[in-house]
Amino acid sequence: MKRVHLVEVLEEVTTQLVEIVWGLPLVVLLIGSGVFLALRIQFLPLLHLRHTFDLLRGRYDDPKDPGELSHFQALTSALSATLGLGNIAGVAIAVSVGGPGAIFWMWIAGLVGMATKFFTCTLACLYRVPNAEGVPQGGPMYFIEAGLGPRFKPLGIMFAACGMIGCLGIFQANQLAGLLDADYGVPRIATGSICVLGVGAVILGGISRVGKVSARVVPAMTLLYLGTAALVMFQNAAELPALLESIITHAFTGGAVLGGAAHVTVREVIVTGIRRAAFSNEAGIGTAALAHGAAKTKEPVREGLVAMIGPFIDTNVVCTMTACVILASGV
Repeated sequence: MKRVHLVEVLEEVTTQLVEIVWGLPLVVLLIGSGVFLALRIQFLPLLHLRHTFDLLRGRYDDPKDPGELSHFQALTSALSATLGLGNIAGVAIAVSVGGPGAIFWMWIAGLVGMATKFFTCTLACLYRVPNAEGVPQGGPMYFIEAGLGPRFKPLGIMFAACGMIGCLGIFQANQLAGLLDADYGVPRIATGSICVLGVGAVILGGISRVGKVSARVVPAMTLLYLGTAALVMFQNAAELPALLESIITHAFTGGAVLGGAAHVTVREVIVTGIRRAAFSNEAGIGTAALAHGAAKTKEPVREGLVAMIGPFIDTNVVCTMTACVILASGV
């Protein structure tokens, strides 16, 4: 009984903490800082998209540059941590909790997140630290101390500690195990074991193997998913104009969700959309900087240009396709 009571207390505390951290403070921090950064640089990175794609094609690659991953491998490695069930279950949750209008605010968060991602990944390459083998590594835990000074080292340690808890593949593995167990009766322990073996085989090969595997798997799974979603949308093409109108309308008016059983305010719509977008594209979270910090480059801004298209691909493309499928098909 005491154990059950303790679990209930922990659940209540966690719920209250989530409401505080993932409420309006999230909107202010992510959107506010993203808008500030975008205005501060006058949206200049967006004017260099052609250069971004030249970098991805390897036009400026130099084998002598420090790092372990190509620009394309760094991008796919970062996307491999965001593309997945968060683009499916996360969007479904956004629509069911915040209504169609939440998708609009996911779009806004994705666009604003491009500026945030540009800066975080540029800093990850600017303040890199060599490991024991002399290979440069980058990430928030490094550039927080290097950029702000030794006094802020505890903040970098806190980021690393929290990242070990919340930024691993816990959500993906949990959702996958739950789905296979519920629909096909596959034991959760079996799914978990397969995930451990598969992920371990890649990770034990180092960041270079992660980059090589991601460069092959991520584009293939993305194109397969987008192609399937496009087929469903084509079959429901007549519904698309109405659903796009509902997304825009409900973004500023709120409205009914769950088949009219509940009503949400505009504030709830905004918070839900931004919360789901942050979870999906992780702009402002800092984990993508770990992958981009390993890129082969001596120009940090180049990696920032590559990294900034991540939120757009994840949220404004993949999540939008998921939302259209859900709303058009009525699933």
